[in-house]
Amino acid sequence: MWLICSSIGRKLLMSVTGVFLILFLTFHCVMNLVVIFSPEGYDAICKFLGANWYALAGTAVLAGGFLLHILLAFLLYWQNLKARGKAAYAVTAKPKEVEWASQNMLALGITVAAFLLLHFWNFWAKMQLVEILHGFGMEFGDVSKAADGVYHIRNTFACPVTAALYLVGLGALWFHLTHGFWSALQTIGISNQVWFKRWRCIGNTYVTLVILGFAVVVVTFFVQSLCNGTCCAL
Repeated sequence: MWLICSSIGRKLLMSVTGVFLILFLTFHCVMNLVVIFSPEGYDAICKFLGANWYALAGTAVLAGGFLLHILLAFLLYWQNLKARGKAAYAVTAKPKEVEWASQNMLALGITVAAFLLLHFWNFWAKMQLVEILHGFGMEFGDVSKAADGVYHIRNTFACPVTAALYLVGLGALWFHLTHGFWSALQTIGISNQVWFKRWRCIGNTYVTLVILGFAVVVVTFFVQSLCNGTCCAL
């Protein structure tokens, strides 16, 4: 009860769910990079992570963590806004030492959420959801392509608009995570100035590598579509 009712508890929960989501993104990034070196291996992973009970359980846990993270973000934002009262409208100058990402975490979070909805529609809805509904006797999409991850990646990033939206979304995700990573560590208890700066550097590097991993897949398949003449016309 304390975790939900107190601001400290909410910040702690938000930090823990944030770290959990970063770990998932790391796994997802490594999985996606496989498609560049071994399309067959990537499809094998997609088949393994289809509509199996363990994949569905993992999806449910991930969705729960994601929704809890968003809910806590809005609760903390509203709590901070309410605590500031009229002072929230009186101050227009922003300290130079405060990062841009820190000042715009809610806007970045909303942008990231919209980006993830686009991603879910392009992949999850056409893959795992198709298999789930097929299991209940409902037809939604092409079930023969449900586990063909390479097919969906090629089709998605052959469209220049979609590829551009993904790169913009990944940029917003980078800003959100670089601030969120060290902020979570600070909330959890890493406040020593020496180690805090080190962890901040480690976190920024780590997040940058993960985001670059995702971006490499987008750019690689978009360039391939240009070279193969399969790029969708605007």
